[in-house]
Amino acid sequence: MRQFDVFVFSESFDESINDKQGNKIQPPFTDAELGWFFTNDWNKHLNEIEGEWVVFAHPSIQIDRNFLNNVADVTDSFPMVDAFAPRIRIESHVHSNPTSTKQNTDKRKFLSGRLLKRPLKGSGFVEIDENAPMRYVAAPHPCLAIYSRRIIQRTGGFDTTLPANARLADYTLRMMHAGGKMFSVPYLVAQAENSIVNCNEKYLQTRTAQELNESKVPDLAECAPDLKSTAIILSKTFGFEDSLPFAIRHPSVIPTLLSNRKERKEKRKAATLLSKLTKEYLAEVTE
Repeated sequence: MRQFDVFVFSESFDESINDKQGNKIQPPFTDAELGWFFTNDWNKHLNEIEGEWVVFAHPSIQIDRNFLNNVADVTDSFPMVDAFAPRIRIESHVHSNPTSTKQNTDKRKFLSGRLLKRPLKGSGFVEIDENAPMRYVAAPHPCLAIYSRRIIQRTGGFDTTLPANARLADYTLRMMHAGGKMFSVPYLVAQAENSIVNCNEKYLQTRTAQELNESKVPDLAECAPDLKSTAIILSKTFGFEDSLPFAIRHPSVIPTLLSNRKERKEKRKAATLLSKLTKEYLAEVTE
């Protein structure tokens, strides 16, 4: 059994093309205790997990030895926790488009996990303060999360009908129904890269300027579920009725909530049938 598996997800990763061209993405470093998966399919390799802990990351997050050593220390220190929401250190200028000359200044130094907004008629999720102490959270930053292999086995696969930047939030709320808890530890920090892909130069050379310009990889500072995705996540977690206050505040999501209700109800039933989510823990992760 490995200590860690690292999944790096991007819509621009195509494993079949990379294999055919001989340009398969290479990890920044290798280790016998570490497995790497670069993929655009969020569920394809979940049955290959061997690591005790699994990191799911946006390609602009730097996964290095120092970060994984810190993960090992944190997971050993908090054995009662099933998942972690690391903070992400960002530069003053972070871009999704490396060919752009437009600079986007952000005074924040860190991006953090999320709480549920109370009541649900608020924004749905609200980011914790970058200087917040250790605490439980309802969701990680949409670009980075860590889960134990045991809680992944209980939670199942990702809902790929949701956009990529909404999947970790949805997964974490489902994990809460499975009995899992996510913790934010201020000193567990990953560095964000300014480039859109944190891998080898050979892979970048296979992408044209137009492909990079049209990349679906979002700016880290703006990477968050949209209103429609948030409405779906809330309705799956708390039910249609409990998501109505959010819909009333944001009327544009009402058609979304009214469509595919049967399918969403089945997903909710599968996630909550044997729910272990307590009112006490829900209060811990709600603002």
